[in-house]
Amino acid sequence: MEAPDQPKGIVHHIGVVYPRRGDQLQVFIPKGHTLGPGSRVTLHLDNRTGVDEIDADLRVYRTSYKGRVIHSDESWITLEPIEYMLIHGSRVVDERRAPGYEFPSDTRAAVRLPDSPLEQLGPIQEKEHHNKVGILTTMARDQPHTTVLAFLNTEADDVFVISTPDTFKMQLLQRDPRCFFIIDERAKFTFEQAIEWNYTILETRAHRVPPASPVYEQVRTAFVLKNPWEAGFFRLDGLEMVHLACKAMVFAGEPRPPG
Repeated sequence: MEAPDQPKGIVHHIGVVYPRRGDQLQVFIPKGHTLGPGSRVTLHLDNRTGVDEIDADLRVYRTSYKGRVIHSDESWITLEPIEYMLIHGSRVVDERRAPGYEFPSDTRAAVRLPDSPLEQLGPIQEKEHHNKVGILTTMARDQPHTTVLAFLNTEADDVFVISTPDTFKMQLLQRDPRCFFIIDERAKFTFEQAIEWNYTILETRAHRVPPASPVYEQVRTAFVLKNPWEAGFFRLDGLEMVHLACKAMVFAGEPRPPG
């Protein structure tokens, strides 16, 4: 995913990643790209390919890799790392920042998310029952940020996620509710077929589902049915339930500025 210097939008690509020395990454983007040297890219990396059972410990490696293009050749790019934090379960197992890099100062005011207008939970998307976690892209300063989390979605493309209020993703959503949610089917495919996975990228806007809303308990019950391994978490007090209202469907490589 590219974050241009000017806020013209975000371009999503699906590609194959080859690790190189010095934490550089070589990326093959089958549908092509317009990235050149100096372009800043956020890659979401996790090793869920072929993993069809996930428990509360979320024992998969995952990271939001912030990089810079140092070489571009047709459908290929090479990235050098700017910053990443590799997580396994709840532990940070590796991290890196480029010399002199500091997290961008974020002076945007945090604003409470608007309440969801939904009063009734629509039909659940049954074909995603097996698909336990998706990828949320939020609008951090300079470059997008990605994170893996459990989700629930409906046939009308409403997506729901649940988090604690103090997480980085919640802080970002309160500064900019525009976001993307990515659903992929890697659990169904072997590694050799991974590039052929069926994926959906939704452009969304975040809303809060207050506990007093009639939808709140409907969503929480549906979450427990889909993800019983996280039932204890979903029943905690003080959680934030977020409704990601779908604005548009985005395809790989198609630029679509959120708005």
